[in-house]
Amino acid sequence: MSTVAVVVFPGSNCEHDVVRALRELGGDARLVWHGDDSLGSADAVVLPGGFAHGDYLRPGAIARFSPVMSAVARFAADGGPVVGICNGFQVLTEAGLLPGALRRNSGLRFVCETVTCTVVSSHSVLTAGVSPGTRLSLPINHGEGSFTCDPDTLARLESSGQVVLRYDGDPNGSVGRVAGVASREGNVVGLMPHPERASAGILGSDDGVVLLESLLHSASRGRPRRAVVSI
Repeated sequence: MSTVAVVVFPGSNCEHDVVRALRELGGDARLVWHGDDSLGSADAVVLPGGFAHGDYLRPGAIARFSPVMSAVARFAADGGPVVGICNGFQVLTEAGLLPGALRRNSGLRFVCETVTCTVVSSHSVLTAGVSPGTRLSLPINHGEGSFTCDPDTLARLESSGQVVLRYDGDPNGSVGRVAGVASREGNVVGLMPHPERASAGILGSDDGVVLLESLLHSASRGRPRRAVVSI
């Protein structure tokens, strides 16, 4: 059974949804407080959605300095699976563990709806085993979920298979309609849609299950040893 550390920041509000969804799929999900400096014996890490530290300054900008993020960075550098969902995606970009940034939605409006996304690449711990072209119905709810990066970075992400999930429509103005990206190695992934809310029939869809199952499978395979990099 894979153990998944679900990090809780002050203001997180999706941690119990993630724990429930992973446990229903056979994972051993455990909450880890942001003030801890260790992930214990975790096989994977999830940074859940919410409003870490009230989103003061910028979403994720304060959370990146939490003690647990040093442990997350070491875990990621060692090849461990790390997934950031919504606010967790914002934290990963602020921490430099993923490229790009998340900014205010186009129209400056909070969006809360179910959208259709397409899996673009299986080169990640979240999409491994999911065929590119697979369409998923997933809920989103965010005010600052518009992914942005410079044109050269976007071209590099596209060519290297690091864009793993793309909106079929344009709910928030993300460049290239990017809904999820991965690190170069594929072990760190961030996405704005909530797969944990698209499981067990919650909100009318089970489409998030294939992504969470992929994460658990990736976690069960163990971590390849990688050189530690400076963050």
